[in-house]
Parts: sequence; structure tokens; C-alpha cells
Amino acid sequence: MASKDLWAKIQDHGTALDEKKTRIRCNYCGKVVSGFSRLKYHLGGIRGNVVPCVQVPNNVMEVFRDELLEKNTGNVSREVGELCSPNLPSRRNSLPRPNSAEPYHPGRTKTSGMGSEKRRKIAAPSENHESLSASGTNMTLGSQSAASNQCSSSREFQKLIGRFFYETGIDLDAARCPSFQKMMNAKFGSEHTAYPIPSSEDLRGWILQESVEEMQQYVREIKSSWMKTGCSILLDGWEELTGRKLLNVLVACPKGTIYIRSADISGFDEEGSCMLEFLDDVLKEVDVQNVVQIIANSKSSWMETVGKLVMGKYKTLFWTVCASYCLELMLEKMGTMKKVKETIDKAKTITRFVHSHATVLKLLRSHTSIKYLVRQSKFKLTEPFLTLENMVSEQENLQNMFLSSAWKASRWASSMEGKIVADLVADCSFWTGAELVVKATIPLVRVIDLITKNNNPQLGNIYEIMDQAKETIREELSDKESTYMPFWKAIDDIWNGRLHSPLHAAGYFLNPKLFYVNDFYTDSEITSGLLCCIVRLVEDPGCQDMISLQIEEYRAAKGNFGQGSSDLQSSLESWWFKYGSGYPQLQQLAIRILSQTCTGGTKYNLKRSLAEKLLTTGRNPIEQERLAAMVFVHYNLQLQNFNLGIANDLASEDIDPMDDWLVDRSQPVLTQRDQERDEFTWKELDCGYTINGRVEGNSGYSKFHPKKEPHSI
Repeated sequence: MASKDLWAKIQDHGTALDEKKTRIRCNYCGKVVSGFSRLKYHLGGIRGNVVPCVQVPNNVMEVFRDELLEKNTGNVSREVGELCSPNLPSRRNSLPRPNSAEPYHPGRTKTSGMGSEKRRKIAAPSENHESLSASGTNMTLGSQSAASNQCSSSREFQKLIGRFFYETGIDLDAARCPSFQKMMNAKFGSEHTAYPIPSSEDLRGWILQESVEEMQQYVREIKSSWMKTGCSILLDGWEELTGRKLLNVLVACPKGTIYIRSADISGFDEEGSCMLEFLDDVLKEVDVQNVVQIIANSKSSWMETVGKLVMGKYKTLFWTVCASYCLELMLEKMGTMKKVKETIDKAKTITRFVHSHATVLKLLRSHTSIKYLVRQSKFKLTEPFLTLENMVSEQENLQNMFLSSAWKASRWASSMEGKIVADLVADCSFWTGAELVVKATIPLVRVIDLITKNNNPQLGNIYEIMDQAKETIREELSDKESTYMPFWKAIDDIWNGRLHSPLHAAGYFLNPKLFYVNDFYTDSEITSGLLCCIVRLVEDPGCQDMISLQIEEYRAAKGNFGQGSSDLQSSLESWWFKYGSGYPQLQQLAIRILSQTCTGGTKYNLKRSLAEKLLTTGRNPIEQERLAAMVFVHYNLQLQNFNLGIANDLASEDIDPMDDWLVDRSQPVLTQRDQERDEFTWKELDCGYTINGRVEGNSGYSKFHPKKEPHSI
């Protein structure tokens, strides 16, 4: 594409968020800038009143940067200002010298999660001012433009490499690895003076510093929305192999989720007072007035105690439990039912056999459209049912596989375990049981996927979605009460005892897309939940009374609500802004409730090893703060990617070789000789292997399809 074509179509690179086009969102990184003019500088990587985009393709960046610099050189535009002025200090026009950087200074700059704003900007790498021109100050305007162009490109190139290291959590010493150097040389050539490869010192110094500053700016933009929409604090806890109990604290709102801190809570007392003190600090940092709920990813008795302490001390927020965690508990409870457990055990016999022998796995791939029978997920308790769904979808192909001449000719066909598995695959009763389990459980798996696949607030939908899932199970099991009621009971036990919150009921009531439809119903659970939310989330008694009156207008579809009841295509936020403006107290309450998530931090699939490393004692204080900065950047980059729709999901082909569905741990480990008896090895099995028409995330079996809901609040 010619540069003029790109320039003329600046609108193709950003999305206007208002009619006057004063707020534009970058299509590459999601940053909002004030107008298309600033978007040009953002995309062109030219600093000034806007932060450069770090995700824009190089060809797009070069076009916009060259256009801006050319306009400045020709003095035909004032947009660039004095960026290339002859009086510009030489540091702005100088190139960083490769492998040279001032060290990162812990204590002078702290991340948002560490307690204070930056105090001093750390200098960029040391620079050779004389390298730009033999005549020093006699540089022409054109040569200065070229130098500025080169400097900007070089720095952005090095920062992109830094972003890769920070985003993946790779050890920065890998930059010294000969293989890394060879890889970069192969891509860019060995004579890449204009684009020097950053050293590990650069990655620890100025590149990390600038990445921290850019991420702090991103975090500030997210925080600025909390007063309007409210936010949810997510407690993402886990137990390390050594027994330490660790915690990441995230804050979620419609604009995005951010990481603020990690903590080792191993030594906290069972009475919950230490945890309450810790949460006091978190709430102070976030500002309790902004917090609608705290979401825990556990329902342990200890966490339940903490929740009661928090709600007793803070009367304006709720303590809730992660919905995806509770849905997994429902599936776990279903998995203990006799018929379900028997089916799962039989399925494991098949998957362990198939995945233990390269010959059989190769047969699977030649007879089916899948690479593995086992389906893995970041939600471990969904895996048995995803695997069963996988098997049911390939039932005919699996049966044909064990009837094929290739199977009969293999050495495994005559083995005892081979005969057992072949008979099991041919057994109609196994498939009948597998279909029943899939029909009863996959609707819940779909709910987990729906509420965790993106950052869209689902608190206003979870009540309805759960009802739909139950109805789907009933229909799938042919309305036979004796069959579906045990599964319903498993759902209701967890819903009533752990998951349900007054926020869910209020969200259901205040969601106009559900309220103004014929099948909407209300009962005492919903009305009492709504009343509870009004009392806790609204402190002023007079305002509470106003909301009660305004709810009657909403219920009767009077005034603006009458017009809104027939306009249900808008997002929930737009709907309440448009039709709730005459009822400001109810409008504010509705937006704050409907803006919240109902899930915790598990869906972000964050790399816990970094927090574990950060929370290990004995490190040099300077290196500890540098590591804290890297963790801050890493986690927030991961969350930023999720906010932009770039999910950090577990790849379906990367399966855990120690998974219970792949190996029987009670059996002895195979020797090298045993493995060599197989006709194939991993080399013949996987090297250069592809599947045409491969089925990924098979979602066609279950009939559960939730109602269309808005993608954003």
C-alpha cells in the first residue's frame, strides 16, 4: 500500500468512540487518544503528547513516521512542532550505544503495585553524540530528521524485544545466549547498526524503566474509570508445591483488569485477622468507595471467615465466590455419581491405552479428525467431560479404528489391554452412558467458557444463564425427572450454598434485556437480593428512598423506561445512560452492578512461577525491586492482552504427560526397551505431523446456547 493511501485512511487504524471523533481507540494496542491527529503520532512512534504504540506493524509505523517527519522538514505542517528543530538538544537526536545502559534504580521508581509513583525517570542508555555527524553542530535539518527517525526506530525495536521478554517471563540472561544472537542476526543481518540488539543490561535498565512507565500510564487509565463503573477485587490464590499459600490481587472493571500486588499469606492466622489487615491495605489503595465486591476463588472455611469479617467491617461492598470455581464444584459433585464415575473410569482406560502407545495414537490420527482423545483446559475439573465429549463426537470413527486391518495387524491387538480396550469401544452400553454424562455436564462447561472467555461483565447474566443451563440439561435428558433431577440437585446445592449472591439477583432484575421480555419472572429471592444491594451499595437513606420510587417506574416501564423497553439492542451501559438519565440514583446503581464480573482470576491463566519467585526471600534489595518491576509489567501485559481479546489459553495440543487421563500412575514406568518394542516413536508420530479439518474446541454436541447478551456493559 502506498504511503498516501495509508495516510488517507488513518481511520482504518483507529476506532472513533464518539460522534465528534475526539476519542479514538488504536486498533493495535487499544490505547485511547484524543483525535485522529494524535493517533498518527501514536502509530508513528513519535513521542510528545502521546505514548508510541508498541504493537503497530513496522510498515504502518514507518509510513506515518516518515509522513510526519517529511511534513516537518518541508515546513508545511505545524503538527510536529519542534521535534526536528536545529535547537533540539542532542540527546533527543542521538542513538543509544549497543550493550550500554544505566542500571535500573530500585527505590526511585516503584510500580503501582508497590505503593508509590515514580520519583525520578532513569536515563536512557549512554549515547555517543558525535556518532551522528562528523561536523557535530553543523548537522543539516535533513540529517537531524534522519537521525531522529533512526533513533526512534532503534529504540522501538529494542523495546519490542524487551516486551517479548517481559511478556513471556523469559530469563533476561537469554539475551546473551549465542542462539538468540544467531536468530536475530539471521532475521536482520549481522550488520544491524541501526537496530542494535538489546543486551541483558539494556533489558534490566532503560527498557524495563520505560516499560514500567508505559504500564503505569495504562494502569492509571484503567483506574480513572473506577469511580464511574465501580470495580471488583479478585483474590487469585494457590498453594505452592512447598506448601506456601500465595495470592495475586487483581482489580477488574469493564475497561480492563490490572494486577496490583502479590502476597505470601502462609503465616496468616486462622481467625482471619491478618488477612483482614492485608485487605485493609488493598481497599485503601483501590479506595473502598470504588469497590462493589471482593471475589475469592475458594470457599474454604478460612476464606468464609474472612468474608464475614470483611462484610462486617465494610458495609458498602459484597464478598462473593468465583462463579467458574463454583461451576467446577458442580461438575466435581456430578463426577462422584455412581454412573458418571463408572463411565469416566472406562473412558480413562481407553485414553490411557491410546496415549501410551505411538502406534495406536498414530491410528487415532489417521481414523479421526483429532490429534488427542484427551481435551485439556485451564479449568481442570472440566477436562473429564470435555474428553468424553471428544470421544462421543468420534464414536463411529473410534469403532472403525478398532475394526481396521491396521489395528488387527498391530502387536497391540493381541495384547490383553488391547483386547479390553477394543471390547470397551465396541460396547454400546459404554457409549450410552457417555452420551448421558455429556448431555448432563457439557451445558455447565459451556457456561464456564461463556463467562470466562473475555472481559465482558457477566454479573447481570449469570442468574439467567444458570437457569438456561438447567433447562438444557432437562431437555437433553428427555424431560425424565428421575434422570435429570440428581444433576439439578448438584447444581442447586452449590448455587444455594456457595455461589448465589444478592448481586446476581439485582443484576438479573436491572438487566433490561432480561427484564423487558415475556418470560421474565421475579420471586422473593430476586426482590430481597435487590433490596440488599440498595442497602449495602447506597449509604444515603434519602437516596435509597429515591431508588425505591424509581424502581417502580422501571418496573412499570413508565417515562423514558417505556421507550427503552422496546429498544433492547443497545449495550447495557448505553441503555442506562440513554433511558436512565431521568433517574440518576437508580442509573448509577444499575451501572455499578452491571459493570462487574462474576469470575475470579483463574480465567487469565497467569504464570504463577513469577509471583513465587518474587515472594522468595533472601534476594538483594536492588534485584528484588527490579524483579517486582518485571512482575508488574509481565502480569499487566498478560492482562492487557486478555483485555484486547488475545487470550493466554492453554494450547489444546500441549497436554500434560502426567495427566491422570494419559497415564496410570499405579503401573511401573516403561523401560527404554519396552518403548522400543512399539512400531513408532515420538519422532515418527509428531515430526511434521498435521491434521486436515482438525476439530478444535468441539462445541457442537450440546444444545446449550445462551441468549444473546451484550458484549460490553
